[in-house]
Amino acid sequence: MTGTELAEPVEARGAGRLHGLVAIITGGASGIGAAIAERLHADGAEIAVLDRDPSGTAFPAFTADVSDRASVDAAVAAVAERFGRIDIVVNNAGIGAVGDIAANDDDEWARVLSINVTGIARVTSAALPWLRRSPAAAVCNTASIASTTGLPQRALYTASKGAVSALTRAMAADHLREGIRVNAVNPGTADTPWVGRLLDQADDPAAERAALEARQPHGRLVSPQEVAAAVAYLVGPDAGSTTGTFIEVDGGMAQLRLRAE
Repeated sequence: MTGTELAEPVEARGAGRLHGLVAIITGGASGIGAAIAERLHADGAEIAVLDRDPSGTAFPAFTADVSDRASVDAAVAAVAERFGRIDIVVNNAGIGAVGDIAANDDDEWARVLSINVTGIARVTSAALPWLRRSPAAAVCNTASIASTTGLPQRALYTASKGAVSALTRAMAADHLREGIRVNAVNPGTADTPWVGRLLDQADDPAAERAALEARQPHGRLVSPQEVAAAVAYLVGPDAGSTTGTFIEVDGGMAQLRLRAE
């Protein structure tokens, strides 16, 4: 496909906000990533899911480990070969970590940072030649409420997500004049399989869930679909003047201090 063909105005391609655009979603086989895939597909995008285990998705799937550059390069090349273009990258793949600053050894620090932070660089750099050719290029990174708010027993995870927020701003500055917008979403505690596994490990899962719900001012866990809606806005045409920033989807946790009732 030539650069001239890629320059076709988005409005000419159909009624969907993202019609004709191709979106890569890492970690797109479950949880928040799966909700993002569903939402962007509903908005008209062609979806390519990158995941270590993509068997749970109905969308075209490409096996990729974001901690391995060769794996990422091969998967992104396969996406480009199949669709002929890449317009949107959603860097959603990530892992958690529990404990204070002394709870994880050097190997675990390296593993989490490689997946949560360097993984974004690997995927986006592999897609960059295609993004530069797109008339509607956008990148959205999944950061976290932890990147702006100190949470107990989340030292390593917080460090990784703080780096995602800083990296988002740096990427936005580097690539704005190439026509590529870069933003992030900061979810609060979301109702995902990963959070479910953490709850299952608690001494009292019901009490732990109630505590997590109470920590967010609106009194419940965030739904994956709510995060997906924010991503859909940030990668879509309505956000054409939005770059280098983030949307908090956290029930007010980062900004609100409500009085106890």
